[in-house]
Amino acid sequence: MDFTGKVALVTGGANGIGRATALAFAGRGAKVVVVDRDSAAGEGTAGGIRQQGGEARFVTADVTKAADVQAYVKSTLDAFGRIDCFFNNAGIEGRVQPTAEYDEAMFDAVMGVNVKGVFLGLRHVLPVMLAQKAGTIVNTASVAGLVGTPGMPAYVASKHAVIGLTKTVSGEVAKHGIRVNAVCPGPVDTRMIHALEAQLRPDDPAAASERYQASIPSGRYTTPEEIANVVLFLSSDLSGNVTGAQWVIDGGRTATGGAATQAMQK
Repeated sequence: MDFTGKVALVTGGANGIGRATALAFAGRGAKVVVVDRDSAAGEGTAGGIRQQGGEARFVTADVTKAADVQAYVKSTLDAFGRIDCFFNNAGIEGRVQPTAEYDEAMFDAVMGVNVKGVFLGLRHVLPVMLAQKAGTIVNTASVAGLVGTPGMPAYVASKHAVIGLTKTVSGEVAKHGIRVNAVCPGPVDTRMIHALEAQLRPDDPAAASERYQASIPSGRYTTPEEIANVVLFLSSDLSGNVTGAQWVIDGGRTATGGAATQAMQK
């Protein structure tokens, strides 16, 4: 998986999966543009790449705003002239709350980042790749895009939508040399899963973590680096004719059934 001479664009690149993937792309020779609304952490990711001798720049953006998305695309082209790999990753978890009680503003916020943000990224990166007649896109969905999770209506709906977008777009652009896939992480050892633990068991988040990890066949959370490895594979020539697919990385949890929040709460 050699990305020397290629340009990788990563949204949500300040922390977690996005940061790990940006670093992985750079470690394999890519020039990297990191996008996030967290300026300090985003600059930290780009700075870390430069300290290791790589080329990177950071762009502050709100992925729900078309002008900001157009700006990060323009900044990438101004700096490096093309976009070879797009990791369309920015996302938020929202609240854990039954649908009958779910806050409307929170629902809109989750759908805005997780669905509109992904759509806008596709809308403004695809024309670049169509002009190039080449490119790979990996969208971040979730195992929540494959099964229901009680208490997470917005997140589950948003990730089902990401998988739908992935399938739709892949069919539109396959003949133009562009591949579009999705990764579907289970719980990953990042801020997001620990925030969910705290919501579910504010009195004892560690107990929620222990119980949920015990319910995963592998016995642990996935690491951000393990997700990054799959993203790089799907962005590389090694994945050849793979497009329109969703790749599950969850330690076997989905294969054995059950819902995340239920496992944590028991």
